[in-house]
Amino acid sequence: MRESAAERHDRLLELVRGRGSARVSELAAQLGVSPVTVRRDVEFLAGEGRLDRVHGSVSWPEAARPQSAAGTAAGTASAPGTTPTPASRELVIGMLAPHATYYFAEVIRGAHEAAAAAGARLILRISDYRPQEDAGRAAGLLAAGAEGLLIAPGWKEPDDPVEHGAWIAGLPVPTVLLERRGVPGRELDDLDRVCSDHGHGVLIALRHLLGLGHTTPLLMARADSPTAIAVRSGYRHALDALGLKSPGGPIGSVSAETDPAGFERAVQAVRAAVAANRATAALVHNDVDAIRLVQRLAELGVRVPDDLALVAYDDEVAALADIPLTAVAPPKREVGRHAAELLIERLRRAPDGGTGGAQEPPRRHVDLLPRLRVRASCGAPADTLRASGSAHS
Repeated sequence: MRESAAERHDRLLELVRGRGSARVSELAAQLGVSPVTVRRDVEFLAGEGRLDRVHGSVSWPEAARPQSAAGTAAGTASAPGTTPTPASRELVIGMLAPHATYYFAEVIRGAHEAAAAAGARLILRISDYRPQEDAGRAAGLLAAGAEGLLIAPGWKEPDDPVEHGAWIAGLPVPTVLLERRGVPGRELDDLDRVCSDHGHGVLIALRHLLGLGHTTPLLMARADSPTAIAVRSGYRHALDALGLKSPGGPIGSVSAETDPAGFERAVQAVRAAVAANRATAALVHNDVDAIRLVQRLAELGVRVPDDLALVAYDDEVAALADIPLTAVAPPKREVGRHAAELLIERLRRAPDGGTGGAQEPPRRHVDLLPRLRVRASCGAPADTLRASGSAHS
């Protein structure tokens, strides 16, 4: 795949950041492009203030260098023998997210709000769920001046944390994982992280449906994201915790846009389970699939909630369905906020950050609990819907 200009800029910035300065000819050789291309890139990056140009060479901007490395930057000189106070300058934190819409829009918003409240600047890069490019995106954030990183890798497959995650543990700045977990016993398990407890989210959904008198709810879920994988795992654990037997195993779902035939197979499997009285309730990941499922089941003569009570997982657009969908709502905004606050605390309490050599606090694994927002699709009594609407929305 041809390298984009943004990806080349990231590599160029990382080279200059590592060396401090470099000649255009050297950068062209390292990047495998022509000097003309490098000069154009340098002109663009210098115009953005991300590089300095000096007589055929480029250098890392003095203002972007950490205080500990650059000494006293212009306009911020310290008295001899003193260390600049971290709170006296703007911190820059970088955030790598797999997407900027749907689920992660709220995570990003929460991180941005926390950064602004702390007087820090948040800069963002998006991986588009290409985990093989995450390291380059993170390098671009560092090259842009990020002093700490919030990382939500673009993992999709169960093996991605091992195949595409080891680089995170070697990052040279404080790092917080968000909505992602490392493999127990491996490098990433030692990092700070802030996550939604999706297992708890599944458990509260199943308990609610059982409390309404339904048989063991079935699960229809994708397997193409860490959230989907966590929902599947949470379903198995919830069945064990509640002493239930699976009504035939999870029904695998796929995107209706990319694989309409595969999605139709999942719909037909749900319809067959209802027709055979194997299920009267279902948990569906995600909102979009749940809305499409309700529409297609109606065409097949299966009514929600009369024939099938339904709970969606994510609560991004669940309330906008024709029949408003009861949904598990992970605390997305709070995940971003807590992760940013944790990272900023790390940066301001670092031993070399003016705190007099204070000992680094313990690493933290923070799990935030999802909430259940009860609407019409689960068949709850009207008084329950009203109470839930005031308590949870």
